[in-house]
Amino acid sequence: MSFKYLVDTDVLIWYFRGNENARNLLKSINFSISLITYLELIQGVRNKEELREIQRFVREWSIDIIYLNSEISLRAQFLVEEFCLSHAMRFPDALIASTALNNGFILVSANDKHYKFINNLDLKIFRKS
Repeated sequence: MSFKYLVDTDVLIWYFRGNENARNLLKSINFSISLITYLELIQGVRNKEELREIQRFVREWSIDIIYLNSEISLRAQFLVEEFCLSHAMRFPDALIASTALNNGFILVSANDKHYKFINNLDLKIFRKS
């Protein structure tokens, strides 16, 4: 059975920093990214070359960007309402988690503390070393 993964922003940041574990992981899985992840990457660029590098990466790897819809938004709203006080759930993380949940994806992240409390979320922990 072939699983589909949703890769969190932190894993891609490690990839762009040249982390071998991130590179090997991405080469070994079938993955998509959330629009939120793409926008977080874009917001983190320092110049046009870094912007082009991210755009080239998405194009050359044929990465599906999963866009928001009403189901993802509603589930994210629920997650923030449910976990903002108890676990400091932030809206971008809620959108990424709800994207994975709505599409039946396994979420790959090094930030397990952001997601481990969400029921039914299939989470694969990434370690940079």
